[in-house]
Amino acid sequence: MMKKRLSMIAAAALTAAMTLNGCGLVSLNPDEVVIKVDDSEITADAANFYARYTQAQYETYFGAYMGSDMWDTKADKGKTYEESVKSSVQDELKKMLVTELHMKDYNVVLSDAEKEVIRKTVKEFDEDNSLENKEKIMADKEAVERMLTLMAVEQKVRTAVQKDTDRNVSDEEAAQKKMNYVLFSYQKESDDAESEAAEMTDEEKAAVKAKAEGFAKSAKEDSKKFAELAKEQGEESQEATFDAETEAPDADLVKAADALEKDEVTNVIETDNGCYVAVVTSLMDKDATESKKKEIITERENELYTEVTDKWLKEAKISVNKKAWEKIDFNALGVTMKQAEKEPYADDVKTDDQADGSGTEE
Repeated sequence: MMKKRLSMIAAAALTAAMTLNGCGLVSLNPDEVVIKVDDSEITADAANFYARYTQAQYETYFGAYMGSDMWDTKADKGKTYEESVKSSVQDELKKMLVTELHMKDYNVVLSDAEKEVIRKTVKEFDEDNSLENKEKIMADKEAVERMLTLMAVEQKVRTAVQKDTDRNVSDEEAAQKKMNYVLFSYQKESDDAESEAAEMTDEEKAAVKAKAEGFAKSAKEDSKKFAELAKEQGEESQEATFDAETEAPDADLVKAADALEKDEVTNVIETDNGCYVAVVTSLMDKDATESKKKEIITERENELYTEVTDKWLKEAKISVNKKAWEKIDFNALGVTMKQAEKEPYADDVKTDDQADGSGTEE
C-alpha cells in the first residue's frame, strides 16, 4: 500500500515553548463547559488553551508591528482586535465540535499512528514549558490532548468531505493569458536607499508619458522586439499571466490586454504610478492555466467544506457560556512563542493510505 506522511495541523506550533507576561491565573473553572454543540462539548481548560495558542501566534508574528495596545486596536465592524480574533476562535471551536459529531458519517477514526503523534506532541509541550506557564494558560496534558484530537479529527473530516468536490475544470474556465509589460514610472529614483522616492512634477510626468507613447508606437510596429525596445529606453520588460479578473499589475492594463490578440500591443495605460504598455505573448499559457485549475479546485474544496459544516452548525443546538468566554483576556496575559516552529516527527510517523486515499476507515 502507498504511504503518506502524517500531517498534524498546528502541532509544531503547539510544542513551542512560551513566554508569558501580565497577570496571574485565569479565573476559570477548568471543567466548566464553555461551548456545546449538541452532544459534543469543550471545557474551559481546552478552550482557553486553544485561544491562548491563537493569541501566541498573533503576538509572536504581529506584536512588533502593532505595538503593546494591539488587542485594543479597532478591527472590522467596530470590534477590537481582541474581540475579532476571539470571535474567530469561537467559530473554529464550534466547527471542530460539529465535525467530531459527524466523523462517523464518513467513517473517520484516528489511527494508532495518529494517536501516537498526539501523545508525543503533548509530551514535548509538557516538557518544554514550565509548570507556572502551563498553569497560567490552563494547559494541562488533558487540555492539550483534547485540542490536538479535535484538530486532527477536523482535518480528517475535511479531507473526507472534500472528496466529493467537482474536480473537472476546462481549459476555457481556467485559461490564463500571458503578457510582457513595461511601467514608465512617475516616481523619481532616490540616491538614498532608505529614502522614499519623490513624485514627479506635472511637467516631468508629461515627459514620461510622451516617452511611453513613443515606445508603444515602436512596439506596435515590431512587437517581437518588445523587450529589446524597452531596454533601448532604459526600461525593463516584465512578464505576467492574467485572465479577465486579474488586477495585477494594474486592472486597467489587464482589461486592455485582455481585449487583444496574440502579439498585439496596448495603447499607453496611464495610472497614478505611471504609464503601462504591454504586449500579449500567449492566449493560453499552459503552466499558468494548469496552476489556475488547481486554484479553482482548491476554492471549490473550501466552498464545499464551508457549505457542509455551515449546514451542520445550522441544524445543531449550540450553546456558549458567555461569562466564561469573556474571562479569556488577551490584554491581561500576553503569550508569545520562544522558538521557531518545526514539523514534529515528520520523518518517523507514517500512516497507511486507505484504498480510496481518504485516510478514513471503512
